Amino acid sequence: MPSDLPDIFFTGDDVRRLQPDYDYAKYSNVDLDQVQAGFGLALHMHQPTIPAGGNDLQTAGLISNLQHMMDHPDVGDNHNAGVFLHCYFRMGEFIPDLVARGKNPRIMLDYSGNLLWGLEQMRQEEALEKLRLITCDARYVPYAEWLGTMWSHAVATSTPVPDLKLHVMAWRRHFASVFGEEAARRVKGFSPPEMHLPIHPDQCYEYVKALKECGYQWLLVQEHTVENPDGSGIRRPHLPHRLVARNSQGETQEITILVKTQGSDTKLVAQMQPYHEAKGLGPQEYAGRTVPPFVCQIGDGENGGVMMNEFPRDYNREFEGGIGTTGVVAFNGSEYLDHLYARGVNPKDFLPVQPVSQHRIWAEVGDKFGPEAADQAVDRIKQQDAGFNLDRASWTSDRNWVEGYSHVLDPINKLSAAFHAKFGEFGSKVEWSSDSGSQGALLYLLLSQTSCFRYWGTGVWTDYAKELCRRGMSFCR
Repeated sequence: MPSDLPDIFFTGDDVRRLQPDYDYAKYSNVDLDQVQAGFGLALHMHQPTIPAGGNDLQTAGLISNLQHMMDHPDVGDNHNAGVFLHCYFRMGEFIPDLVARGKNPRIMLDYSGNLLWGLEQMRQEEALEKLRLITCDARYVPYAEWLGTMWSHAVATSTPVPDLKLHVMAWRRHFASVFGEEAARRVKGFSPPEMHLPIHPDQCYEYVKALKECGYQWLLVQEHTVENPDGSGIRRPHLPHRLVARNSQGETQEITILVKTQGSDTKLVAQMQPYHEAKGLGPQEYAGRTVPPFVCQIGDGENGGVMMNEFPRDYNREFEGGIGTTGVVAFNGSEYLDHLYARGVNPKDFLPVQPVSQHRIWAEVGDKFGPEAADQAVDRIKQQDAGFNLDRASWTSDRNWVEGYSHVLDPINKLSAAFHAKFGEFGSKVEWSSDSGSQGALLYLLLSQTSCFRYWGTGVWTDYAKELCRRGMSFCR
């Protein structure tokens, strides 16, 4: 087990103590009455943790893939490692510079726990200090908002349900250890890895329940992953909606969502597309009030030439140019929502939506709620429509995060079952003591569920996942 563990071992007291308590509207310099439309930009950053700190897979230390790239600059695009590193902290340069010159920038940041731990492991103090500056310094807090995520960048559908809350809360605990508890209590929005939303009713219900129990107040979703209750596509994507997650028993959990529109191309963020789209919009009647619409996009913050080169050029140029506090303005997600709430908008009045394809499930269930009602409905639908699928609601509708990955998911599921059999469900008999092995077991459990090990599907990435599962099982015997 690595000697320097990430601070992910949360307790029930952490869940209570780190609940959000910040009102962004109180510190915003924007008057909603003077706003025509708003836009928001989010940057997603991730580097997986891999067992590659040595030549023998079974004994290799856990290191960041960024470190591995730096150690092997002649392989693939590893020569970009230094550029990637700068991308991870350059907002800590852009924001203070723009604010010092009287500009009004905004950015939302989504960093996996793996990446934060990797920066700590690599002793990248410059990166961490520049991120702390815009995270903790009161001068910059209104301009940069952090979004929570799954600690080890796990895709919800291919993550065992009992592990969802472990990822969600591990990230909040780890973030607090890096940036402080006050900063953690400002994290209100959640950015799902791969923009994935579980379609299966019982899984989506548990997912939303875990998010709410861990303090999250809104969720970022991809436009094509949700539908109206009648199965039609949403018609007002530039306004917040209310995600209704109902399970087989007929119980519901609800959470506010902001909609990421259009596709997943990083060009949309790099070239400031949300700003240009917002310029063609105006205030709308919604939830009993007149409110400005909000155009939101998220993209990889470091991956590809457009993010490396065009984003810093276009981001700084537009904020240096005409984006201010009136007309078309930049908002962060919680800032926008808090402004609506201050105006008297009630989130219960937002339009209801559900995960895409659920209308077919509920039509099949009818009023026959009960254990496994959703499973039975799905089975009946598949008998009539072999192409019916519950695994593709993410940034692209052509990627299945379950089918074809049994060689990785089987060990992951076995490790999850062994973990909970030995250490119990959270809140009962889990105690994060090194003597019990629970720390090692949790670390390897979370690491094994990183989406990269399924995204690439074969080769060394599959080997990494299996090795992480093997190590995790050694703590569960």
